[in-house]
This record gives sequence, structure tokens and C-alpha cells, in this order.
Amino acid sequence: MKFADILAALGAEPRLRIVYHLLRAHPKGMVAGEVQNELGMQPSAVSHHLEKLKHEGLVRVERQGTFLRYTANPEVLQDLLGFLFSQCCADSGAVKAESVFQLCQVKATPTGRRPRKDSK
Repeated sequence: MKFADILAALGAEPRLRIVYHLLRAHPKGMVAGEVQNELGMQPSAVSHHLEKLKHEGLVRVERQGTFLRYTANPEVLQDLLGFLFSQCCADSGAVKAESVFQLCQVKATPTGRRPRKDSK
């Protein structure tokens, strides 16, 4: 099942952190060096994790000269959340649909991004 592989990829903390940062940088994305600097990881580790995320469709890569620019693929995350909600939560009533909708209703800032938790 493709969702099991996606969840496995997201189950590693470094990959989850990479996806988090790529989503925050969406749609511009980040080059591998920016990811490395943001997370304080070794280049080989960043490459390994980005490759796994790319293999599962969670990130896209585009060559820009000598750099590779990585962007999050929000459609895959949306499919995953839709699957989890529709198959695991909605039918059983374990999670009320209204509570999921409330979580998704986030007031956007003028830039269209959510405010950082540390900003006031």
C-alpha cells in the first residue's frame, strides 16, 4: 500500500523536519544546502533523506544550474490525510468531521503563510 510507504518515510524525524521546512518554503522550495543549513545536518544525510522523500513522491526536484531545488508535494500529503480521515476516522466516528475542518481553518497572513509560533 502506497500510504504505508509514505508514512514510513515520514516516520523518520529528519525527513519529517525536511518536509516541514519545504512546506514552509512552498512554492519556492529550497536547495539541498539550505536544507542542510536549516537542520544542521551533514550533506550526505540530507541527500539520503531527500532521495527517500523523492522516491515516495513527497518532494519534487528540479535542476537549476549546478543546484537541485526541492519542493514539497502537498498533493501527496493531502491524499494521505484524505485517506486517513475517510478510511480510519470518519466512518468509525473516532474523529468528528467538524473538528478536522476547524483544524484546517487557519487565518492566513498577508503573505499567505501561517504565522510562526514564536512571532507575536
